Amino acid sequence: MRKKFGNLILVLIMLIGVGLLVYPTFSDWWNSFHQTRAIAGYTAAVANMDREEFDRMWAEAEAFNTYLSQKSGRFNLSEQELETYNSILDVTGTGIMGYIDIPSIKISLPVYHGTDEAILQIAIGHIIGTSFPIGGEGSHCAVSGHRGLPSAKLFTDIDKLQAGDKFLLQVLDRTLTYEVDQIRIVLPQELQDLEIDPYSDYCTLITCTPYGVNTHRLLVRGHRVDNDNTDATRVTADAMRFEPVIVAPLVAAPILFILLIYVLISTSRWNKRRTAKRSKADIRRSIGKIASKDSRKNDSKNDSKNDTEDTE
Repeated sequence: MRKKFGNLILVLIMLIGVGLLVYPTFSDWWNSFHQTRAIAGYTAAVANMDREEFDRMWAEAEAFNTYLSQKSGRFNLSEQELETYNSILDVTGTGIMGYIDIPSIKISLPVYHGTDEAILQIAIGHIIGTSFPIGGEGSHCAVSGHRGLPSAKLFTDIDKLQAGDKFLLQVLDRTLTYEVDQIRIVLPQELQDLEIDPYSDYCTLITCTPYGVNTHRLLVRGHRVDNDNTDATRVTADAMRFEPVIVAPLVAAPILFILLIYVLISTSRWNKRRTAKRSKADIRRSIGKIASKDSRKNDSKNDSKNDTEDTE
């Protein structure tokens, strides 16, 4: 019983160790898989829309952007304004308004309304009070993503972006391309870099910095440029690029199973050898004891015989 309990403890320790080792990779894959599905679902919903729906949704977003550009305190919306905000560009009813593709760091991520923590744990959030990501003069869209999460990559690598790099926003049936022109580090309460320029079309990517400390914000701003046809085509293709990774757990599971079987067999063999050695030692001791008893009996008989002869 003690041996079986020891084996069970060994297996549990190994499983915990392997779990801790693979958790970041697996959870990043899991989130990437669901991000891909969200993008695919959005793309499918957009494909089923007609031109009238496109035009209506786009016009609603343009009207809201115009309203924001004229509003003082645009980062503090009323409940009614928030309700209107959440209804715009919500094609699927899940809050996704499009997705962002950054070719230089190889990420495609869905963009949702708002920056609630539940959203930022799995995707990118559009900052309420900034323009909807539809472009046009006098618009400044800002999207935010976490960095360094053990469960998802998200905006971890946007500090690698340099001036001249491009990123793309896919909203409805349109692709908007931006070229990085400014990278700044500011305090969380410093919002002047998100102001709207009436003559410019900007989009800013935001994440926490320094890595693991998160006392400041990294702002990577881009200005609108013409689309490159290859980039626009790749956005749709990249939406499914994580799907092949589904084979990873299928490969890892049998390897882990074989490893556990090997450990159990090795432990069992070691226990058997140890038991066999103990058994042999016990047999030798038993034989030795029996021989010793027989020897003492013979000695006792001889002594008795000698005593009898002496008496005669």
